[in-house]
Amino acid sequence: MPSLVFHSAIDAPEPWRLTLAKAYPHLQFCIWPDVNDVRDVHYALVWKPPHGMLASLPRLKAVLSLGAGVDALFEDPDLPRHVPILRLVDAGLRGQMTEYGLYAVLHFHRDMPHYQVAQRAGRWAPLAAVPAADRTVGILGLGVLGADLARQLVGLGFKVLGWSRNGRPLPDVEVLSGDAGLRALLARSEILVNLLPLVPETVGILNAGTFAQLPAGAVVINLARGGHLVEKDLIAALDSGRLRGAMLDVFEREPLPTLHAFWQHPKVWFTPHISAQAVTALAEGQIIENIRRIEAGETPIGRVDPDRRY
Repeated sequence: MPSLVFHSAIDAPEPWRLTLAKAYPHLQFCIWPDVNDVRDVHYALVWKPPHGMLASLPRLKAVLSLGAGVDALFEDPDLPRHVPILRLVDAGLRGQMTEYGLYAVLHFHRDMPHYQVAQRAGRWAPLAAVPAADRTVGILGLGVLGADLARQLVGLGFKVLGWSRNGRPLPDVEVLSGDAGLRALLARSEILVNLLPLVPETVGILNAGTFAQLPAGAVVINLARGGHLVEKDLIAALDSGRLRGAMLDVFEREPLPTLHAFWQHPKVWFTPHISAQAVTALAEGQIIENIRRIEAGETPIGRVDPDRRY
């Protein structure tokens, strides 16, 4: 009997068992490592599976990721490269990420940290307004999430720069690419938002060298992956005054260690990796549809390019 194996440390298996049983009653649902026969496993529905798990499934037809990011899968040295990896595409993530990105940009654009400090000190301290048209926002990564945020920021009147691998045009956004394009974007970005995929070329891209190229008093918003940020470099840039603030939703280690400097740092605002969470009904529908497409010999949704890793 063909089966699907489930593994996730953060997602409950039972809702998935019930959903898939209705759509595919012939497909046995099992939870790793409780698998009767690995030769029967056709699908792996996973989030950060243990290394070697996928390689142990000889008849695997597809890896179905429970998230949009698949960088953790490529950390497995035994990842079977011939098996299609299918990531969630949107599944409610786009709207949430755009909401969060807009909030983060506006938080710093309207100088909310200044007013928070003033309130706690009992000071009435208005600042002169800065029009959105006079504020430049740089976005690293113009995929589905980055492009949507860019469009919304343009709609609010901001000057928006974008940096992407392919340099694909985006209306009313100055799109840059390559090393020269990155330097040009950094030199002008008063607010820098990172929405890049985590691949070997982007690991640690938010580092001391990057911060030194930003205008003095810029802010950094990281909504992509903790591996993009060199945390000690960010703390040094904040402490020196080169950066005036940072908003973070992702970290190298999660949950954030209790003694980490970010907990009490006066220039850091952070949330526990909640900027965009898959809407269950949409994620379920996409997984069900991809299984149908594979069984019918059709092209699935969200297939990952193993060379680009997204």
